[in-house]
This record gives sequence, structure tokens and C-alpha cells, in this order.
Amino acid sequence: MRVLGVDPGLTRCGVGVVEGVAGRPLTMIGVGVVRTPVDADLSHRLLAVEQGIEQWLDEHRPECVAVERVFSQHNVRTVMGTAQASAVAMLCAARRGLPVALHTPSEVKAAVTGSGRADKAQVGAMVTRLLRLSAPPKPADAADALALAVCHIWRAPAQSRLQQAVARHTSHATKGRTA
Repeated sequence: MRVLGVDPGLTRCGVGVVEGVAGRPLTMIGVGVVRTPVDADLSHRLLAVEQGIEQWLDEHRPECVAVERVFSQHNVRTVMGTAQASAVAMLCAARRGLPVALHTPSEVKAAVTGSGRADKAQVGAMVTRLLRLSAPPKPADAADALALAVCHIWRAPAQSRLQQAVARHTSHATKGRTA
């Protein structure tokens, strides 16, 4: 499975592509950051994020896109920009018919480090170790994007089994009511 992880942001949108399957060593395919100028008009910044993500999709051809789920922050301006960049990433994926998975920061941290309260340095260190890199990706947004992709690869099989079980249960429950 090849996954594009997106750590959404207006100034720095982390992107990282990881390939592999759960239970086997994973491979980093690419990592980077889509940057936009702070002083640019919001619409132009969103367009730049869209163009950057489209380039990553064109170049790396992922099978799915994992995006950090936006969580409430005290700074409304920051959360709005993050939400807008997140929506752009989801739109780019949907335009290509790619499935999108949303993972919370604590889910990603727990998957990669074992603790949902890990700090950025711990996430970077584990991403470096898991992907056998020579140094942690910089800036932290890039490491976070790789962590999202790793989290999705590891969690996707379990999530799929859960969805199938729910579908079977719903199907049996519906048949029971119509019989």
C-alpha cells in the first residue's frame, strides 16, 4: 500500500509518502513541505497548497491519502487555516477517486510511538527509526506527514475488518426486520 500523509497547514503543509504493509518494514518514498507566503491572499495560499498536493499525487501515485483530523485549538485563526488546508487535501484526493482517511494527532502519536501524548521530537525519532532514515525529517510538519502515512498503513487492516463486521451486522439486522 502506498499512502500520502498530509499534515495540513497554510504556511507549511507537510507531505510524505510511505509504502508497505502492516507487519513488514516500511519504505519512505518521499517527504517534503508545501509552503505558502504568510502575506499572500488566503485564496492564493489555498491554491498553492492545492497545486503542491496535486504535484505530490502526480509524482508518487498513492493508493490513498491520510490527513490529520483537525482538532480544536485555542487560536481560531490557526485552526481555520489548518481546516482549510485539510479540506484542500481531501478535495485533491476525491477528485482522483482516492480514499481519504482522517487520523487524530493522538492516534498518530500512539501508533508511531506507543503514547498518544508523545512530543514532536519523539514522533520524529520514531519515524526516523521505523523508516530507517539517517536523520529526522525537517521541519516537524514533514515528519508528522510520514507518521500519518505509517499510522494509516498500520491501522487500515484493522479498520477494514471493523467496517466489514459492522456491515455484516447491519445486513443481518436489516434482514431480521424484513423477514
